[in-house]
Amino acid sequence: MFIHTIESADRWLASAERVLVIALTAALTCIMMVQVILRYFFNAPLFWAEEISVQMLVFATLFGLSLLVHHRQLVTIDFLPQALSPRGRHWLAVLHGLLFLALLGFVAKLGVAWITRPEVQIELGATTQLPRWYNYSALPLAMAAMSFHQLVGVLRHIRDLIKHEGAGT
Repeated sequence: MFIHTIESADRWLASAERVLVIALTAALTCIMMVQVILRYFFNAPLFWAEEISVQMLVFATLFGLSLLVHHRQLVTIDFLPQALSPRGRHWLAVLHGLLFLALLGFVAKLGVAWITRPEVQIELGATTQLPRWYNYSALPLAMAAMSFHQLVGVLRHIRDLIKHEGAGT
């Protein structure tokens, strides 16, 4: 029952990320289209368009990577898992998943340490004069989401491993 609750939360998080990535991509597209029209047809560019667009692109990229983790669509080299038994594949997946989870957690921790530094807290955007820490917060937020997706994947492999152990295979 516990794993079903966590998997439901994982699906909900992935749905929220999907909506966020779609909204950011649509907004980015609209801003850049308006920017092109204003710059080349009316000679009146939006002075903040590039800065905001880069920020949206960073957010969309990081949360898009998180979605790839959720859907297990990251690029992998699978010659070793293919050579192993189903039980061995699950053990390898658990080990690999735990290592990746530790890496994601470490990068998230570094991201939090970075955005909480005083000099980063006072940094402002060049054209918008908005604090940059909110843009930098995409890194630890996306890493936390990826960590959750990865944790669910590890738990899924552990469940499958226990099923294989119980079945005697």
